[in-house]
Amino acid sequence: MQPTDSTLTTLARRVVEPLGFELVGVEFFQQGAGRATLRVYIDQARGITLDDCTAVSHQLSAVLDVEDPLPGQYDLEVSSPGLDRPLVFPEHYQRFVGQTVRVRLAERIEGRRRLEGVLSAYADGVVSIEADGRRWEIPLAAIESARLVPEW
Repeated sequence: MQPTDSTLTTLARRVVEPLGFELVGVEFFQQGAGRATLRVYIDQARGITLDDCTAVSHQLSAVLDVEDPLPGQYDLEVSSPGLDRPLVFPEHYQRFVGQTVRVRLAERIEGRRRLEGVLSAYADGVVSIEADGRRWEIPLAAIESARLVPEW
């Protein structure tokens, strides 16, 4: 995911939120020689439909054409975050306290790079996770990626 303060994230937020959706995250990645994808995840309380994705795609595409923040050609994809929703922004961590999460750390902490457990708190840039019989206090900046674990 793009950093929360990246140009792409800021631009996407400017388009997505006035349309009544939450920006969940933005990914930009290369897919080989000359191919790239810009993927934007959106959500709202009632869920996301294909029409929602289409509406956001049209609006965002127009803004991207004018502002031209990316070099070369790329495919734009607008999608729901799915059941294993990524946690990107601080407000995501606050909202999903009590849920099970899977976290990948940017660097090893106490020999661990991955954790799965219950998100027990978020405050002052620190994520608390109950995993393996203990409470892990992890700075948000040390988290490479985090996702909800779907409950079946």
